[in-house]
Amino acid sequence: MKILNFGSLNIDFVYAVDHIVQPGETISSHDLKIFCGGKGLNQSIALARAGAPLYHAGMIGPDGDILLDACAENSVDTSLIRRVPERSGNAIIQVGADGQNSIVLFGGANRQNTPEFVDEVLRQFGADDLVLLQNEINHIDRIIDQAAARGMRIALNPAPFDNNLDGCDLGKVSLFIMNEVEGEQISSESTPDTILASMRERYPNAEVVLTLGGDGAVYQGRGETVAQPIFPVKVVDTTAAGDTFTGYFLAASVEGLPPAHCMRLAALASSITVSRQGATPSIPRRTEVEAKL
Repeated sequence: MKILNFGSLNIDFVYAVDHIVQPGETISSHDLKIFCGGKGLNQSIALARAGAPLYHAGMIGPDGDILLDACAENSVDTSLIRRVPERSGNAIIQVGADGQNSIVLFGGANRQNTPEFVDEVLRQFGADDLVLLQNEINHIDRIIDQAAARGMRIALNPAPFDNNLDGCDLGKVSLFIMNEVEGEQISSESTPDTILASMRERYPNAEVVLTLGGDGAVYQGRGETVAQPIFPVKVVDTTAAGDTFTGYFLAASVEGLPPAHCMRLAALASSITVSRQGATPSIPRRTEVEAKL
């Protein structure tokens, strides 16, 4: 099985603030750090650090060398990353003293995928291969349709949730990984139980992982439901917590580990991530996570 992450690559500008700025308010930051990020890149690095070999497909701009370097340093295959004139995607991230964050995305090169490029990438994959998607790039609908036509498994993290997903045939998705907000947006339900019930009714053949912040996470699929509590830590920065969870869950899943083990591994990896600052720098390696199990 080959794993493809067709996703975003961002340069993150992270500002340390006392609190997330309010409408009409101007505040000063204590610090500015620049990291590699984007849900796509974060999840690729999480997968790689969890031990999964994978390809990353996407677009970067003239300023994207730092993103290629981050992939190479983590043994992520970059042969399907292309450079375009548009500057690379970026994010303006506020991190409050309580570790919570607020993020503004600029799509940049991430929105420059073409139908021809999508087809070029997917021709290199086939039945039983896995493609991981988020919603920070364009042509998600085409990727889903073409991947399904090739018999690929499709894992979708529908974040950020917007009308870009309206034209997608989500019935072709094999695995949804999402937080409670995205779960409410996709299901129009407001509690974990009703979100999961709605997903089961709408997409009966799909597995679902619903992350619930401090309340842990729930897996639904293969005829079972698994609840996973958090591993309590002092929270420093939650920026890449969900991406770490996604990468570790998928890496363990493609190894054939049972859902309960996948959930436990992903939850522990995420707890390490939130105890550190930054996106990609905070993601632990598999040896560190296994040592804590």
